[in-house]
Amino acid sequence: MRSLSPSELLGAWERGLTQSLIQRALELLSAVYPHASPDLLHGLSIGQRDAELLALREQLFGPEMASVAVCPQCRARLDVTLNTYEMRCARALEPEAEVAFGVAGYELQFRLPNSNDLAAALDYGDADQAQERLLSRCLLGAQRDGTSVACAQLPREVVDAIWDRMARADPLADIQLAVSCPVCNHHWRATFDIVSFLWSEIDNLAGRLLRDVHTLASSYGWHEKDILALSPVRREFYLTLLES
Repeated sequence: MRSLSPSELLGAWERGLTQSLIQRALELLSAVYPHASPDLLHGLSIGQRDAELLALREQLFGPEMASVAVCPQCRARLDVTLNTYEMRCARALEPEAEVAFGVAGYELQFRLPNSNDLAAALDYGDADQAQERLLSRCLLGAQRDGTSVACAQLPREVVDAIWDRMARADPLADIQLAVSCPVCNHHWRATFDIVSFLWSEIDNLAGRLLRDVHTLASSYGWHEKDILALSPVRREFYLTLLES
């Protein structure tokens, strides 16, 4: 993973403004891996993709992430501190391209969902339909007593077993945080989405960079590319001088 210059980061941010979250994730990966083919990036499992985004977040802002969780019972706002390195340690280093296993008399084979699968599933507004669409794309085969079984005909216990096996094969694909509320003592699991979290941080950073450019260009007449080429320390020094 290569480092992004402020100009390159702004370029990725600008292109992502009109994109979906899934497209934004791939846009960021394309920026840090410019020689990787679109097929390669699109084909990464969700856990592999998000591991790369965690690494990018660490590169841009450091490993500590400050977030907020809202208790679903008493609505208290809780500060939650996360660590990108600890999360990345939970990833499967080399997820299997295909997984085969048996449960309840069924022989099953599936591959891990990727960004294309997720985008296709999200075309459905209904959560159950989206889940069924995702499973149908990733299920490579299902048999019982030597007879093929369609995805829609699988019993709920078998479907649940597939989702459970997918989660274990690609643990970063669905990050669930164990949270406890100190106000009402309620315990629950909260979903953490690195794509939306990182994009929010990049959006804020882009705003600060553009404001810095506006201030320095207005005061000194410098070009944007020259201002962005300054180190953060020198850029901040010039901004401080303008305030004095």
